[in-house]
Amino acid sequence: MRIAQVAPLYESVPPQTYGGTERVVSYLTEELVRQGHEVTLFASGDSVTKAELIRCSARSLRLNDDLVDPYALQVVQLEAVAAEAHRFDVIHWHLDYFHFPLSRRLGVPHVTTLHGRLDIPELQPLYNEFGDMPVVSISNDQRAPLPQANWVATIHHGMPPHEMKPRFGPGEYLAFLGRISPEKRADRAIEVARRVGLPLRIAAKVDDDDREYYEQRIEPLLGASHVDFIGEVGGAEKEKFLGNARALLFPIDWSEPFGLVMIEAMACGTPVIAYRSGSVPEVITDGVSGFIVGGIDEMVDAVHRLDALSREGCRREFEERFSAQRMARDYLAVYHHLVAEGGDAAPSGFRVTADEAPIAGPVRGRSV
Repeated sequence: MRIAQVAPLYESVPPQTYGGTERVVSYLTEELVRQGHEVTLFASGDSVTKAELIRCSARSLRLNDDLVDPYALQVVQLEAVAAEAHRFDVIHWHLDYFHFPLSRRLGVPHVTTLHGRLDIPELQPLYNEFGDMPVVSISNDQRAPLPQANWVATIHHGMPPHEMKPRFGPGEYLAFLGRISPEKRADRAIEVARRVGLPLRIAAKVDDDDREYYEQRIEPLLGASHVDFIGEVGGAEKEKFLGNARALLFPIDWSEPFGLVMIEAMACGTPVIAYRSGSVPEVITDGVSGFIVGGIDEMVDAVHRLDALSREGCRREFEERFSAQRMARDYLAVYHHLVAEGGDAAPSGFRVTADEAPIAGPVRGRSV
């Protein structure tokens, strides 16, 4: 197939350090190329890919200190896609909803993966208007706020098996990996590590929007003797960070749409101890790839039970459920369906599954 992948410009594809959406776009793009498809990636100029790269900004927006108006470059990206749209069998967007008016008029089959949170009031009128836009969720739980959206599949993220090598030793510390933000609750991880008497290593970025929260709520906790804050990590450094951990703590305080860090830990053979929220029950198999808990006391207890888990079993769970090959296969099923339908309503029996859950709905309304 001739496939366009349209990535956010905020990070490069793949990102140099933190950046879940762009990392997933990279995994999918490279796997589709590997399988022999003709793929064009619309992304920042510092992206690296085996696909054809159409550079829509000189570099990723987050790393551009001189940037004044990011929306100008995003409009340039939309025009670049429109100018080349006739070349593609399908366009796969990863830009939230910014392209919806354009996609409605291009006359090319398209689909949008929604990577972020959807419990935002302003999205209700948006999806009431654009109920014809075919969209993919990255977990079943992510859909809950927008039942009216035109969901065509839930497709869990995947990554290449060779991306991270497993380490089957017992691990030396507890790990926290992600952003420092109120919903990620690094403070809970610090408290759990204190109570179980294990060191905690925190590999995290601090966005400008979360700087005040970091300085007021988290930074005062980093002086504890059991805490080591190391900042952002990527590549081989992340593999080592996760692989040498006894467990990844994921004490979230929100409905996480997916949580890529969970499958990264599993790929390293490292179990995950996570709060029961958002996508967690869809990603973690309790008692196999980690423990699902309901609070700090349960998380402390779970740390004491880690010896009951097999790190080899964590890696097997990753390979069986979260490979890039499986992810690409699921997306190809959606692409072929949209192309075959040619804009007509989809049969109600169309399904793309995320593991064993039957997921999908009809493609409705205007031409796709």
